[in-house]
Amino acid sequence: MYKYFISICLLFVFVDGFSQEQKTDTLINSKTDSIIYKTNYGLRLGVDISKPILAQFNSTYSGFEVVGDYRIKKNLYIAAEAGYEKETTSEDYTNSTSRGNYIKLGFNYNAYQNWLDMNNEIFIGYRYGFSLFEQTLNSYTPNVNTSYFPATTNTTPLTTTDLTAHWSELVFGFRTETFKNFFITFSGSYKVMMDVKEPENFKTLFSPGFNRIFETGTGFGFNYTLTYLIPFKKK
Repeated sequence: MYKYFISICLLFVFVDGFSQEQKTDTLINSKTDSIIYKTNYGLRLGVDISKPILAQFNSTYSGFEVVGDYRIKKNLYIAAEAGYEKETTSEDYTNSTSRGNYIKLGFNYNAYQNWLDMNNEIFIGYRYGFSLFEQTLNSYTPNVNTSYFPATTNTTPLTTTDLTAHWSELVFGFRTETFKNFFITFSGSYKVMMDVKEPENFKTLFSPGFNRIFETGTGFGFNYTLTYLIPFKKK
């Protein structure tokens, strides 16, 4: 009888100990699972270094661009770019130069799921672009070159000011945090011209911010930016 009583007591002690161990493990796991990794929210500012690099290899081009974005939700950012560009375009019978300023406004959505406290992005976005610029027809040759009426090149510059362009952009890019609050971004864009003001008796061949304007009214662009995040809060 005593032997059975002792066995039952030992069984209760074992079950109670096992139950306490399970509760401890559950508490630890629940504490581990409840850890929330907060990320920085703030203003990110930087420059596009692809434009000065391009200018080093293309003597007909110069430009610069500043970029910025502000995080409003976990995966949503409002974004903007502004800059200046100058491009000389040579055709079969014309040579012209466009120069001016532009601004682009829109948003980015981060489709990448970060691990722990990482802050990288694979994003898609939209921009509305507006440009105010001037175009100078540097020279042109009438397309009437015959043996009786040889063409003469006119080299008197003709400048048209207050030209404007409006367009939309779809943006896709990658962003990685290489150092604390310092980011490198590579992005590309597909652009659709909505409206452009033409000079009299001549076409607009290049719009700052949009790049070369083709007959289809579409174009492409790319950016390689270095940015720094000024953190305002964490959440």
